Amino acid sequence: MSDRLQKVIAQAGIASRREAETMISEGRVIVNGAVVTEQGMKVDPASDYIKVDGKRLKKASRKVYILLNKPKRYITTRHDPEGRPTVMDLIADVKDRVSPVGRLDYETEGLLLLTNDGDLANALMHPKNEVEKTYWAKVRGHLSEETLLKIARGGISLPTGKTAPCKIRKIHETKENGWVELVLHEGKKREIRRVLERVGHPVVKLKRVAYAFLKIRALGIGKYRHLTSYEIKKLQAIALGEPFEPPVLKKAPVKRLAKPSVKKTRSAAPAPKQRRKS
Repeated sequence: MSDRLQKVIAQAGIASRREAETMISEGRVIVNGAVVTEQGMKVDPASDYIKVDGKRLKKASRKVYILLNKPKRYITTRHDPEGRPTVMDLIADVKDRVSPVGRLDYETEGLLLLTNDGDLANALMHPKNEVEKTYWAKVRGHLSEETLLKIARGGISLPTGKTAPCKIRKIHETKENGWVELVLHEGKKREIRRVLERVGHPVVKLKRVAYAFLKIRALGIGKYRHLTSYEIKKLQAIALGEPFEPPVLKKAPVKRLAKPSVKKTRSAAPAPKQRRKS
């Protein structure tokens, strides 16, 4: 079955569809012996010989979904030309080939999804689906209510364009710094850092604490876990904008214990009264 080359690469779990387009433009993809640099070429993974970065494309044998608590100073990519550590180093024992869903900055820590389900990854990252991402930011100084409202309304000009509306609230303050929670539907490159610096409150620390309904909870820094089937189904429903009905747990039937049979026995006859001797 023919499909667009970038989609086929994404479905194989090598990269997101956007990253696959970059790979094609950079001449890193070969189809049937010829380098492909134009977007939109249709291929059939069952019959066409496709190589990405010198390795033959293989269809993912199974779908894998991983939740990682990314530490600071790790690159959110499969490879880094500068030789810096990547998030792939943290899941080196995972045999399936997976890729990050979106990115977290080098200095940003927190929740990151990785999967070889290209369709789901693309749906989660598409702005039209408005999948919420929640961040905690430690900033210099204290944000005023006016500044919070300005950020929430959106429309702040950045090199990547104007910001979209978001949710923001104070969660903690110290003498010199403040902590705020931001909930975004879309996140352009370094958007939170740029916005807060623009309003005069540079970021000291930034952490993603939730992706849709998924939360880090007790997952240690640098640790990962596989999503449960329940979480996968719910995430797919959110990405596709479909209603999600949690499975109904069937109650085990209550076994009624049979009443023990009680045999009626005749009571012993009362002993005859002895006559008092006079």
